[in-house]
Amino acid sequence: MCGRYSLAAPGDTLAQLRSRFPLGESVEIRRRYNVCPGDEVVSVTTTREGEPRGDLLRWGLVPHWAQDPSVGYKMINARAETVAERPAFRDSFRGRRCLIIADGFYEWQKRPGRSKLPWHVTRSDGAPFAFAGLWAVWHGPNGEKLRTCTIITTEANSALTDIHPRMPVMLPGPDAERAWLDPGTPQHALHELLVPPPPVAIRRRAVGPAVNDPRNDGPECLADAPEEGTEPATLFS
Repeated sequence: MCGRYSLAAPGDTLAQLRSRFPLGESVEIRRRYNVCPGDEVVSVTTTREGEPRGDLLRWGLVPHWAQDPSVGYKMINARAETVAERPAFRDSFRGRRCLIIADGFYEWQKRPGRSKLPWHVTRSDGAPFAFAGLWAVWHGPNGEKLRTCTIITTEANSALTDIHPRMPVMLPGPDAERAWLDPGTPQHALHELLVPPPPVAIRRRAVGPAVNDPRNDGPECLADAPEEGTEPATLFS
């Protein structure tokens, strides 16, 4: 499961995203501490000719055949194990793969008798990265057009299994990103990219309850978790 993530890099790093990823100059990049389903997200898709381009996509994939765009809220993630077969995702897996740019994601750990504890997970070096994603275009009956996306998930590595059994696919670097976008990459090679990173490649940190509320999108979302015995009696779950 990946239901929230961040793109909250320091100013210098935020400015460098255009050189790190093929985003071009037209896509607006804003610092985001709490990206939620339904939000517009910074992405890289491809043109009909297979060339990468920066894009803004709504998070929550709406298949072209959907009757109602609200189905996207149920399709924020696609499982790596079934992405090539599921009707909602298989067309996009074949021809509409994308990068979704982030610098961390959140996961919530269940605790018996207590509120869930949010964790922020990043690369071990703190650098921005790309989730493996899929995108689609939906045309509504009144001429509306939606460009949407989903994040692919895989089994969690051993550094995260005590928090959650799943994690988003964090592509390891530019070579993997190019292969994921390339329309000529064979399917077996695509599946080889949909694996968890080595445990040493990621870092996790418990954060406070601010991220639980989707209305919060500031630095408070990355504040350290309260010390044991000091957290409020009632938190969002």
